Amino acid sequence: MTLRGFAIAAVVALVWIGAAAAQSVAPSPSTLNAATTLPAPTDAQDVITRMLARNAGLESYTVRVHVHLRTSIPFYSPNLEGTAYYKRPDNFAVIFDRVPGYMRSFQQLFTDVGDPTGWEKDSNITLRGTEDLNGKPMLVLVLTKKIYSDQIKDTIVYVDPTNYELPEMDFNYTNGQSIVMKQTYRNEHGFDVVVQQHVDGNRRIRATGDAEYETYQTNVAVSDSVFKQTK
Repeated sequence: MTLRGFAIAAVVALVWIGAAAAQSVAPSPSTLNAATTLPAPTDAQDVITRMLARNAGLESYTVRVHVHLRTSIPFYSPNLEGTAYYKRPDNFAVIFDRVPGYMRSFQQLFTDVGDPTGWEKDSNITLRGTEDLNGKPMLVLVLTKKIYSDQIKDTIVYVDPTNYELPEMDFNYTNGQSIVMKQTYRNEHGFDVVVQQHVDGNRRIRATGDAEYETYQTNVAVSDSVFKQTK
């Protein structure tokens, strides 16, 4: 992957994680409260099941996305504007208003990033236990590729046990480099959805990026043709 290619991939990863993570949202505040009374999960599948269960009331959404990336490549700090789409059960698309042709292949690479159903397709997942993250106890999932990768060591997923949000994912590479994604949420229409993301990457180049999401339009009609644009 070229240096510019990594920068483009980082942008797309930033948006795709948010688009996918928004599927594991709470149907109502009462569901969030109920999460705190559940017994501790016994394995990774239990954690994933609870993440997906939070999606019960969300059938679809559209949301405008603004992405700004800062890289160590001189004079290369792209801004992208686009729309993220979701439609149950597992359709995602991020369509940028204006995007170079060489970016489209990277967009497809990240369609499953941050999506628990996508993790299960190509990774073995284990529950490592509970660890501290910024002063809060988090459930920690470890993803390793089912088919050996000489690039990706593992992916660490932090899950908040009080609401099953996904505040951070760490992508670790065999050469010691990494990409860290952090997310914050807000409540809209009774759903907890991603409002901001921050990525800090050290993968051939240094790159940081931020994505901001406008107001979500939830449970709206989304044409299946939208998702064919990223194929």
